[in-house]
Amino acid sequence: MKTMIEIIGDILKEEQEVVVATILSKKGSAPRGVGTKMLIRKNAVIVGTIGGGLLEAMTIQLASKVFKTKKSLIEKFTLSDEDASLEGMVCGGNVKILFEYIDAEDAQQYYRAIELREEEKDFVMLTKIPNDDSPVMPKDKYLFTKTEFYGKEDKEVKDFISFLRENYNHIKSNLIEEKQKYFIEPIYGVEQLCIVGAGHISQKVALFARELGFYTIVMDDRIEFLNEEHFATANELHVISSYANLPFNGRINNNSYIVIVTRGHSFDKDVLAQALKTDAKYIGMIGSKTKKKNVYTKLLEEDFVQSDLDFVSCPIGVSIDAQTPEEIAISILAELIKVKRG
Repeated sequence: MKTMIEIIGDILKEEQEVVVATILSKKGSAPRGVGTKMLIRKNAVIVGTIGGGLLEAMTIQLASKVFKTKKSLIEKFTLSDEDASLEGMVCGGNVKILFEYIDAEDAQQYYRAIELREEEKDFVMLTKIPNDDSPVMPKDKYLFTKTEFYGKEDKEVKDFISFLRENYNHIKSNLIEEKQKYFIEPIYGVEQLCIVGAGHISQKVALFARELGFYTIVMDDRIEFLNEEHFATANELHVISSYANLPFNGRINNNSYIVIVTRGHSFDKDVLAQALKTDAKYIGMIGSKTKKKNVYTKLLEEDFVQSDLDFVSCPIGVSIDAQTPEEIAISILAELIKVKRG
Protein backbone atom coordinates (compact mmCIF):
# COMPACT_ATOMS: atom_id res chain seq x y z
CA MET A 1 0.00 0.00 0.00
CA LYS A 2 1.55 3.32 -1.08
CA THR A 3 1.77 6.24 1.30
CA MET A 4 0.45 9.71 0.44
CA ILE A 5 4.05 10.88 0.00
CA GLU A 6 4.66 8.22 -2.65
CA ILE A 7 1.35 8.94 -4.40
CA ILE A 8 2.27 12.64 -4.57
CA GLY A 9 5.45 11.62 -6.39
CA ASP A 10 3.46 9.49 -8.85
CA ILE A 11 1.05 12.34 -9.61
CA LEU A 12 3.89 14.82 -10.15
CA LYS A 13 5.45 12.46 -12.69
CA GLU A 14 2.15 12.15 -14.58
CA GLU A 15 0.60 15.61 -14.31
CA GLN A 16 3.38 17.86 -12.97
CA GLU A 17 1.16 19.49 -10.33
CA VAL A 18 -1.17 18.62 -7.45
CA VAL A 19 -2.87 20.31 -4.50
CA VAL A 20 -2.36 18.67 -1.13
CA ALA A 21 -4.99 19.48 1.52
CA THR A 22 -3.84 18.73 5.08
CA ILE A 23 -5.85 19.18 8.28
CA LEU A 24 -3.74 21.44 10.52
CA SER A 25 -6.12 21.67 13.46
CA LYS A 26 -9.69 20.92 14.40
CA LYS A 27 -12.21 21.69 17.11
CA GLY A 28 -15.53 19.98 17.67
CA SER A 29 -16.77 16.99 15.67
CA ALA A 30 -14.67 17.28 12.53
CA PRO A 31 -14.60 13.77 11.05
CA ARG A 32 -10.85 13.21 10.47
CA GLY A 33 -7.79 13.84 12.60
CA VAL A 34 -4.96 16.35 12.45
CA GLY A 35 -2.45 15.42 9.75
CA THR A 36 -5.02 13.73 7.48
CA LYS A 37 -4.29 14.46 3.82
CA MET A 38 -6.32 14.54 0.65
CA LEU A 39 -4.78 14.99 -2.79
CA ILE A 40 -6.68 16.91 -5.46
CA ARG A 41 -5.76 16.54 -9.11
CA LYS A 42 -6.39 19.33 -11.58
CA ASN A 43 -9.46 17.49 -12.97
CA ALA A 44 -10.90 17.48 -9.40
CA VAL A 45 -10.30 13.75 -8.93
CA ILE A 46 -9.23 13.13 -5.33
CA VAL A 47 -7.03 10.62 -3.53
CA GLY A 48 -7.80 10.02 0.13
CA THR A 49 -10.40 11.85 2.17
CA ILE A 50 -10.63 14.45 4.91
CA GLY A 51 -14.08 13.26 5.92
CA GLY A 52 -16.39 13.50 2.93
CA GLY A 53 -19.57 15.53 2.62
CA LEU A 54 -19.73 19.32 2.74
CA LEU A 55 -16.20 19.85 4.05
CA GLU A 56 -14.71 17.78 1.26
CA ALA A 57 -16.81 19.54 -1.38
CA MET A 58 -15.65 22.96 -0.15
CA THR A 59 -12.05 21.73 -0.13
CA ILE A 60 -12.23 20.54 -3.75
CA GLN A 61 -13.79 23.86 -4.77
CA LEU A 62 -11.06 25.90 -3.10
CA ALA A 63 -8.35 23.67 -4.60
CA SER A 64 -9.41 24.86 -8.07
CA LYS A 65 -8.49 28.40 -6.98
CA VAL A 66 -5.11 27.18 -5.72
CA PHE A 67 -4.41 25.60 -9.12
CA LYS A 68 -5.09 28.97 -10.77
CA THR A 69 -3.00 31.12 -8.43
CA LYS A 70 -0.31 28.47 -7.90
CA LYS A 71 0.01 29.73 -4.32
CA SER A 72 -0.46 27.72 -1.16
CA LEU A 73 -2.87 29.01 1.46
CA ILE A 74 -4.54 28.18 4.76
CA GLU A 75 -8.32 28.24 5.10
CA LYS A 76 -10.53 27.86 8.15
CA PHE A 77 -13.86 26.09 7.67
CA THR A 78 -16.72 26.26 10.15
CA LEU A 79 -19.42 23.59 10.23
CA SER A 80 -22.58 24.72 12.00
CA ASP A 81 -24.61 22.29 14.12
CA GLU A 82 -27.06 22.08 11.21
CA ASP A 83 -24.24 21.26 8.76
CA ALA A 84 -22.88 18.69 11.17
CA SER A 85 -26.23 16.94 11.56
CA LEU A 86 -26.37 16.51 7.79
CA GLU A 87 -22.93 14.88 7.98
CA GLY A 88 -24.06 12.50 10.72
CA MET A 89 -22.06 14.26 13.45
CA VAL A 90 -23.31 15.34 16.85
CA CYS A 91 -22.22 18.96 16.64
CA GLY A 92 -20.32 21.36 14.42
CA GLY A 93 -16.71 22.42 14.62
CA ASN A 94 -13.82 24.33 13.08
CA VAL A 95 -11.23 22.84 10.77
CA LYS A 96 -8.08 24.60 9.60
CA ILE A 97 -6.70 23.20 6.33
CA LEU A 98 -3.41 23.84 4.57
CA PHE A 99 -3.71 23.87 0.76
CA GLU A 100 -0.29 23.26 -0.76
CA TYR A 101 0.29 23.82 -4.45
CA ILE A 102 3.09 21.50 -5.53
CA ASP A 103 4.62 21.29 -8.97
CA ALA A 104 7.30 18.99 -10.31
CA GLU A 105 9.94 21.72 -10.49
CA ASP A 106 9.65 22.89 -6.90
CA ALA A 107 9.02 19.77 -4.88
CA GLN A 108 12.53 18.98 -3.65
CA GLN A 109 11.49 18.16 -0.11
CA TYR A 110 8.78 15.77 -1.28
CA TYR A 111 11.27 14.01 -3.54
CA ARG A 112 13.67 13.76 -0.62
CA ALA A 113 10.82 12.41 1.54
CA ILE A 114 10.22 9.68 -1.06
CA GLU A 115 13.92 8.79 -0.95
CA LEU A 116 13.80 8.51 2.85
CA ARG A 117 10.78 6.24 2.58
CA GLU A 118 12.62 4.05 0.06
CA GLU A 119 15.57 3.91 2.48
CA GLU A 120 13.07 2.86 5.19
CA LYS A 121 14.12 5.76 7.39
CA ASP A 122 11.84 7.41 9.93
CA PHE A 123 11.63 11.17 9.53
CA VAL A 124 9.59 14.22 10.43
CA MET A 125 8.30 16.86 8.02
CA LEU A 126 8.20 20.36 9.46
CA THR A 127 6.33 23.22 7.77
CA LYS A 128 6.90 26.79 8.85
CA ILE A 129 3.55 28.61 8.83
CA PRO A 130 3.63 32.40 8.25
CA ASN A 131 2.23 34.50 11.09
CA ASP A 132 0.50 36.77 8.56
CA ASP A 133 -1.67 35.76 5.60
CA SER A 134 1.23 35.25 3.21
CA PRO A 135 1.38 31.91 1.38
CA VAL A 136 3.35 28.93 2.64
CA MET A 137 6.45 28.61 0.47
CA PRO A 138 8.30 25.43 -0.55
CA LYS A 139 11.44 26.82 1.12
CA ASP A 140 9.58 26.75 4.45
CA LYS A 141 9.40 22.95 4.48
CA TYR A 142 12.05 20.93 6.32
CA LEU A 143 12.78 17.26 6.92
CA PHE A 144 14.76 15.77 9.76
CA THR A 145 15.67 12.38 11.18
CA LYS A 146 17.31 11.66 14.52
CA THR A 147 20.63 12.80 13.06
CA GLU A 148 20.01 14.46 9.70
CA PHE A 149 18.52 17.78 8.58
CA TYR A 150 17.23 18.75 5.14
CA GLY A 151 16.23 22.30 4.25
CA LYS A 152 17.54 25.84 4.13
CA GLU A 153 19.85 26.93 6.96
CA ASP A 154 17.75 28.49 9.71
CA LYS A 155 19.01 28.67 13.31
CA GLU A 156 15.51 29.14 14.74
CA VAL A 157 14.22 26.04 12.95
CA LYS A 158 17.26 23.98 13.97
CA ASP A 159 16.82 24.99 17.62
CA PHE A 160 13.19 23.91 17.45
CA ILE A 161 14.18 20.60 15.85
CA SER A 162 16.72 19.99 18.62
CA PHE A 163 13.88 20.40 21.10
CA LEU A 164 11.68 17.94 19.16
CA ARG A 165 14.45 15.34 18.95
CA GLU A 166 14.45 15.02 22.74
CA ASN A 167 11.15 13.15 22.39
CA TYR A 168 11.60 11.94 18.82
CA ASN A 169 9.79 8.60 19.04
CA HIS A 170 6.64 10.18 20.46
CA ILE A 171 6.09 13.08 18.07
CA LYS A 172 2.50 13.41 16.83
CA SER A 173 1.00 15.53 14.04
CA ASN A 174 0.43 18.89 15.60
CA LEU A 175 0.18 22.61 14.86
CA ILE A 176 2.39 24.62 17.24
CA GLU A 177 1.14 28.19 17.51
CA GLU A 178 3.51 30.20 19.67
CA LYS A 179 6.03 32.87 18.68
CA GLN A 180 6.44 31.04 15.37
CA LYS A 181 3.93 28.60 13.89
CA TYR A 182 5.05 25.14 12.83
CA PHE A 183 3.15 22.14 11.58
CA ILE A 184 4.79 18.86 12.57
CA GLU A 185 4.18 15.57 10.71
CA PRO A 186 5.98 12.40 11.81
CA ILE A 187 6.40 10.00 8.92
CA TYR A 188 7.69 6.84 10.48
CA GLY A 189 8.33 3.52 8.76
CA VAL A 190 5.70 1.10 7.64
CA GLU A 191 3.83 -0.43 10.59
CA GLN A 192 5.09 -3.94 11.19
CA LEU A 193 2.78 -6.59 12.61
CA CYS A 194 4.40 -9.67 14.14
CA ILE A 195 1.90 -12.49 14.74
CA VAL A 196 3.22 -15.29 16.95
CA GLY A 197 1.14 -18.41 16.39
CA ALA A 198 -0.27 -19.79 13.13
CA GLY A 199 -3.76 -21.01 13.96
CA HIS A 200 -7.12 -20.05 12.44
CA ILE A 201 -7.29 -16.62 14.09
CA SER A 202 -3.73 -15.84 13.02
CA GLN A 203 -4.61 -16.66 9.42
CA LYS A 204 -7.50 -14.19 9.41
CA VAL A 205 -5.49 -11.46 11.17
CA ALA A 206 -2.75 -11.78 8.53
CA LEU A 207 -5.31 -11.76 5.70
CA PHE A 208 -6.99 -8.52 6.80
CA ALA A 209 -3.80 -6.84 8.06
CA ARG A 210 -2.25 -6.70 4.60
CA GLU A 211 -5.22 -4.69 3.33
CA LEU A 212 -4.66 -2.20 6.17
CA GLY A 213 -1.06 -1.61 5.14
CA PHE A 214 0.73 -3.63 7.82
CA TYR A 215 3.96 -5.40 6.93
CA THR A 216 3.02 -8.81 8.30
CA ILE A 217 5.38 -11.37 9.85
CA VAL A 218 4.13 -14.71 11.18
CA MET A 219 6.09 -17.06 13.48
CA ASP A 220 5.27 -20.62 14.53
CA ASP A 221 7.07 -23.89 15.21
CA ARG A 222 4.77 -25.98 12.99
CA ILE A 223 5.65 -26.05 9.31
CA GLU A 224 2.39 -27.81 8.49
CA PHE A 225 0.51 -24.70 9.70
CA LEU A 226 2.96 -21.99 8.70
CA ASN A 227 3.04 -22.10 4.92
CA GLU A 228 2.11 -19.98 1.92
CA GLU A 229 -1.13 -21.87 1.43
CA HIS A 230 -2.44 -20.65 4.79
CA PHE A 231 -0.66 -17.26 4.77
CA ALA A 232 -0.64 -16.14 1.15
CA THR A 233 -0.76 -12.42 2.07
CA ALA A 234 1.95 -12.43 4.76
CA ASN A 235 5.23 -10.70 3.96
CA GLU A 236 7.43 -13.07 5.97
CA LEU A 237 6.99 -16.56 7.44
CA HIS A 238 9.41 -17.78 10.10
CA VAL A 239 9.37 -21.41 11.21
CA ILE A 240 11.03 -21.31 14.62
CA SER A 241 12.65 -24.12 16.59
CA SER A 242 11.21 -22.92 19.89
CA TYR A 243 8.97 -20.20 21.29
CA ALA A 244 11.64 -19.65 23.94
CA ASN A 245 14.01 -18.08 21.42
CA LEU A 246 12.17 -15.83 18.97
CA PRO A 247 14.00 -13.73 16.33
CA PHE A 248 12.87 -10.40 17.79
CA ASN A 249 16.32 -8.78 18.01
CA GLY A 250 16.91 -6.28 15.23
CA ARG A 251 13.37 -6.84 13.92
CA ILE A 252 10.97 -5.31 16.47
CA ASN A 253 11.08 -1.52 16.80
CA ASN A 254 8.85 1.26 18.11
CA ASN A 255 6.68 0.98 15.02
CA SER A 256 5.97 -2.72 15.59
CA TYR A 257 2.86 -4.46 16.84
CA ILE A 258 3.05 -7.92 18.43
CA VAL A 259 -0.01 -10.18 18.51
CA ILE A 260 0.37 -13.35 20.60
CA VAL A 261 -1.99 -16.15 19.55
CA THR A 262 -0.11 -19.36 20.30
CA ARG A 263 -1.71 -22.68 21.19
CA GLY A 264 -0.82 -22.82 24.89
CA HIS A 265 -0.35 -20.89 28.15
CA SER A 266 3.32 -21.79 28.53
CA PHE A 267 4.10 -20.66 24.99
CA ASP A 268 2.22 -17.39 25.56
CA LYS A 269 4.25 -16.76 28.70
CA ASP A 270 7.55 -17.34 26.89
CA VAL A 271 6.55 -15.09 23.99
CA LEU A 272 5.24 -12.32 26.23
CA ALA A 273 8.42 -12.34 28.32
CA GLN A 274 10.45 -11.68 25.16
CA ALA A 275 7.96 -9.16 23.73
CA LEU A 276 8.15 -7.06 26.92
CA LYS A 277 11.88 -6.60 26.35
CA THR A 278 11.35 -4.99 22.94
CA ASP A 279 10.37 -1.44 21.96
CA ALA A 280 7.08 -2.56 20.39
CA LYS A 281 4.35 0.04 20.15
CA TYR A 282 1.69 -2.56 20.98
CA ILE A 283 1.62 -6.01 22.57
CA GLY A 284 -1.62 -8.00 22.67
CA MET A 285 -2.24 -11.51 23.95
CA ILE A 286 -5.34 -13.59 23.34
CA GLY A 287 -6.87 -15.40 26.30
CA SER A 288 -9.33 -15.53 29.16
CA LYS A 289 -9.03 -13.72 32.48
CA THR A 290 -7.88 -16.98 34.08
CA LYS A 291 -5.14 -17.43 31.49
CA LYS A 292 -4.09 -13.81 31.93
CA LYS A 293 -3.81 -14.25 35.70
CA ASN A 294 -1.73 -17.42 35.39
CA VAL A 295 0.67 -15.96 32.84
CA TYR A 296 1.04 -12.63 34.67
CA THR A 297 1.67 -14.36 38.02
CA LYS A 298 4.54 -16.36 36.53
CA LEU A 299 6.05 -13.27 34.88
CA LEU A 300 5.90 -11.30 38.13
CA GLU A 301 7.91 -14.11 39.68
CA GLU A 302 10.53 -13.59 36.95
CA ASP A 303 11.28 -9.98 37.94
CA PHE A 304 8.81 -8.27 35.61
CA VAL A 305 6.82 -5.52 37.32
CA GLN A 306 3.14 -4.65 37.14
CA SER A 307 3.76 -1.56 34.97
CA ASP A 308 5.29 -3.87 32.34
CA LEU A 309 2.16 -6.02 32.30
CA ASP A 310 -0.16 -3.00 32.27
CA PHE A 311 1.19 -2.21 28.81
CA VAL A 312 -0.18 -5.49 27.44
CA SER A 313 -3.66 -5.70 25.94
CA CYS A 314 -5.22 -8.87 27.33
CA PRO A 315 -7.81 -10.06 26.51
CA ILE A 316 -6.86 -8.79 23.10
CA GLY A 317 -9.12 -6.80 20.77
CA VAL A 318 -12.02 -4.38 20.88
CA SER A 319 -15.04 -5.80 22.69
CA ILE A 320 -17.64 -6.62 20.01
CA ASP A 321 -18.76 -10.05 21.26
CA ALA A 322 -16.70 -11.65 18.48
CA GLN A 323 -17.01 -15.43 18.09
CA THR A 324 -15.72 -16.61 14.71
CA PRO A 325 -12.03 -16.37 13.69
CA GLU A 326 -12.97 -13.62 11.22
CA GLU A 327 -14.80 -11.59 13.86
CA ILE A 328 -12.00 -12.03 16.40
CA ALA A 329 -9.45 -10.94 13.78
CA ILE A 330 -11.46 -7.80 13.05
CA SER A 331 -11.68 -6.98 16.77
CA ILE A 332 -7.89 -7.37 17.08
CA LEU A 333 -7.18 -5.20 14.05
CA ALA A 334 -9.65 -2.58 15.28
CA GLU A 335 -7.56 -2.29 18.44
CA LEU A 336 -4.38 -1.96 16.39
CA ILE A 337 -5.96 0.83 14.36
CA LYS A 338 -6.97 2.58 17.59
CA VAL A 339 -3.35 2.48 18.79
CA LYS A 340 -2.05 3.50 15.36
CA ARG A 341 -4.29 6.58 15.27
CA GLY A 342 -3.33 7.56 18.81
